[in-house]
Amino acid sequence: MSEEKLKSKIEQASGGLKEGAGKLTGDKELEAKGFVEKTIAKGKELADDAKEAVEGAVDAVKEKLK
Repeated sequence: MSEEKLKSKIEQASGGLKEGAGKLTGDKELEAKGFVEKTIAKGKELADDAKEAVEGAVDAVKEKLK
């Protein structure tokens, strides 16, 4: 797992905890902040996955051209 992916997973967990705490306490602002943090982190993870896929495809093409 890449460092960026690990960081995204930690941010997702943190956001989920904030969202859950906000729901539990009725703090809509904390709930919303947690949701946004979790969603942004998931987007970062998906972007990292796409980057890795493209890098893999480029490497495969380079190998075929040798």
